[in-house]
Amino acid sequence: MSVLEQIQENLIKGKANEVAELVENALKEGISPADILNNGMLRGMNIIGARFKKNEIYVPEVLIAARAMKAGMKILRPKLVSTGVEPIGTIVIGTVKGDLHDIGKNLVCMMMEGAGFNVIDAGINIEGEKLVELAKENNASLIGASALLTTTMINMKDVVEALKASPLNQKVKLMIGGAPVTQAFADEIGADAYAPDAASAADVAKSFVQK
Repeated sequence: MSVLEQIQENLIKGKANEVAELVENALKEGISPADILNNGMLRGMNIIGARFKKNEIYVPEVLIAARAMKAGMKILRPKLVSTGVEPIGTIVIGTVKGDLHDIGKNLVCMMMEGAGFNVIDAGINIEGEKLVELAKENNASLIGASALLTTTMINMKDVVEALKASPLNQKVKLMIGGAPVTQAFADEIGADAYAPDAASAADVAKSFVQK
């Protein structure tokens, strides 16, 4: 089994220390950082995403795999930067105003990072204007807004309004998600996309930057 296959397999199993060690070994063997990222780690995260969508695995397994991905990225990121490997895009993600839930948001952040995005985590209880401001500062092409409560998901409309009122209108896409959120609600408030889970969110985001 090649070192890249070993990275992929250990990432799927959530073995953070092994992934970090294998990334070091791959670099010593002269494998390019981009190759390690695309054919080792991202391939592993894609498998995790597909299994999660099919309900073959659940949130704890995804979190463990994402932690292993983080351990590998810690070693790989400086090398990617120095070799000029660009992320596929930048996304700002936050839980909307009034909502303090972050498990779903964190999962989406990890899946986005696993898909090759530069992720700006805005945190929880975030106003629409703040998300738009962060998108502007970081030259992001996407904003992701999350909510877990029916009482706070209404605040996603503020993000839509803030985006419409800003110079980023039409340039930055807004994606929304969370337990009570639906496609119908996304259409109603004028969001660009809705995703039912973290793995789907990463796919939708990728489709936006590939257009």
